[in-house]
Amino acid sequence: MALKYKLDGVYLPSFNNKFDHLNYSTYSNFTILGSAHNLKEIKIKETQRVQSIFISSLFKKNNNFLGINKFKLISSYSKKNIVALGGISKKNIKKLRLLNISGFAGISFFEE
Repeated sequence: MALKYKLDGVYLPSFNNKFDHLNYSTYSNFTILGSAHNLKEIKIKETQRVQSIFISSLFKKNNNFLGINKFKLISSYSKKNIVALGGISKKNIKKLRLLNISGFAGISFFEE
């Protein structure tokens, strides 16, 4: 659908394990983003040829909570651009320097 409407890209959530999009040719500036919570999902996103992988949850203590050490470990298995998600605030933003990430995202951070 993203190609039909000539959008800039598409987001593949962690639960999307399909490879159908690889059957279509894309234009040069088309971006594919994906999210993951564990190593298995990261490998699937790499096979889906995403440019960047959003990994969560870094600080937010939910079902997908990783913490800094697990986050560093699983993100080190990928050569893709890694974006940190989950519970990032003004109190813990300096801890992001400990990670090899290309960026971070979060709704609550930007609402403060």
